[in-house]
Amino acid sequence: MPVIPDDAHRCVPDRPRLLSLPNGEKATPTFSREEMERRLAKLRSWMRGASVDACLFTSIHNVNYFADYVYCSFGRHYGLVVTHDAHTIIAANLDYGRPWRRSSADHLAYTDWHRDNFFVAVRSLCPGRGRLGVEFDHLTCAARAKLEAALPEAELVDAGEPTMRMRMIKSAEEQALIRAGAAIADIGGAAAVEAIAEGVSEHEVALHATVAMTREIARRYPHVELMDTWAWFQSGPNTDGAHNPVTSRSVARGDVLSLNCFPMIAGYYHALERTLFFDHVSDESLRLWEVNCEVHRRGIELIRPGACCMNIARELNAIYAEHGLLDRRTFGYGHSFGTLCHYYGREAGLEFREDVETVLAPGMVVSMEPMITLPEGQPGAGGYREHDMLVVTGDGAENLTGFPFGPEHNVIGA
Repeated sequence: MPVIPDDAHRCVPDRPRLLSLPNGEKATPTFSREEMERRLAKLRSWMRGASVDACLFTSIHNVNYFADYVYCSFGRHYGLVVTHDAHTIIAANLDYGRPWRRSSADHLAYTDWHRDNFFVAVRSLCPGRGRLGVEFDHLTCAARAKLEAALPEAELVDAGEPTMRMRMIKSAEEQALIRAGAAIADIGGAAAVEAIAEGVSEHEVALHATVAMTREIARRYPHVELMDTWAWFQSGPNTDGAHNPVTSRSVARGDVLSLNCFPMIAGYYHALERTLFFDHVSDESLRLWEVNCEVHRRGIELIRPGACCMNIARELNAIYAEHGLLDRRTFGYGHSFGTLCHYYGREAGLEFREDVETVLAPGMVVSMEPMITLPEGQPGAGGYREHDMLVVTGDGAENLTGFPFGPEHNVIGA
């Protein structure tokens, strides 16, 4: 079993393991004190009901959700310890005062002078015995073994699933941030269209959109860190996958285009995704595009409180099936929003898939994003995808996306 080494030949004598590093002025928080206390109160209520003495969160999304801090691990461990009367970020010394400035939690830094100082910090903040909540879907085998060595009398229980359910319902403050993010995505979409022309490369279009969104975030939220906003713009065969990176391929006449704008605000993800064509559309491409738009419109209509995710997926499947295109569907029809990005966070319990039984409720924020792909060599080859963001309300849903979709709007340069 791994141990936390204390032997002199594996560390630097007389150097500290843990530090307190308040430095500079506290930054303007993303959310109010009342909002962050509401989140912690909900978590602690679950802890009391589950007889959990403390939680150790190690994922970017839960550290951000409960402490307003987006960490950059770069191979190091980060965490947030929440007890019934305190919550403290554990961060690497190399971040110095940033975690203290940017977060709503207390801050404890660990140094590199000794191996596994992160787990020394965990041991200093957690009860030595009892039930410790951790994220089973994030904690690696190696980290779990070291955690069990540091706290051999603690019983590890899963806090990942319960906290995912907590994050699904967005507060009024979260919804306000998400509305702004959706509007900024629309700005990115307009900038991308502005840059599209024959011979222009995918990366130049994406850069133009990214710069426009970043500048708008800085204008609206001068107190936030500007990080992780990006755009994907694919053309021709590169449109076949939903998450294909940008390349230097140049736009040509008749190309199917995929526009994807992702403004990030304080760890919160927003998205606009649209199918476009440059100059003209073939008859078969037009048919495929219109079918996908039909599915998209119906999907938006189905989003309402009381609707079951799996039933929405099944009804949309039937539309594709009517047109002989069900086998061209490449993934589910949408997902939850919140503190997530393309490399962290996922509220897997709120997706429009046939295996998800979650019932929609007011305060949930979801996408509707049907996609089909036709392989190269077939008429209409390429990927077709539309994407809107919606807030579930008391009697329906509010569509936050303003950028238009469909052939009547998005044949560029015709």
